Amino acid sequence: QVQLVESGGGLVQAGGSLRLSCAASGRTFSSNYMAWFRQAPGKEREFVAAIRWSTGATSYADAVKGRYTISRDNTKNTVYLQMNSLKTEDTAVYYCAARSRGPVPPGLLAVGTQYDYWGQGTQVTVSS
Repeated sequence: QVQLVESGGGLVQAGGSLRLSCAASGRTFSSNYMAWFRQAPGKEREFVAAIRWSTGATSYADAVKGRYTISRDNTKNTVYLQMNSLKTEDTAVYYCAARSRGPVPPGLLAVGTQYDYWGQGTQVTVSS
């Protein structure tokens, strides 16, 4: 089992920045990929970014490319999501996810069912 705990959410003005953290505990050595998803009120959950633990290779949704950066600290078993130039449409609950199964084709990193563990989420609200 892997436990994921997100933190760092809050209220920020448009154009501002936030950094989310996702601390993993438990059988963390089994996690191959970590990702961030988000869900806005009344909308489907959507992929934000993913990172492969071993190589640091990253993948981003088009909506956040160039504004968000996903990174990891292997020594702390923590994944970060640096969010810059925030927009009101970035308002959502942000969830951390981990995949413990083997490699996944890059095109499937955005699919929620590819992940085995989920955090409880952290609210990000961007005001105009």
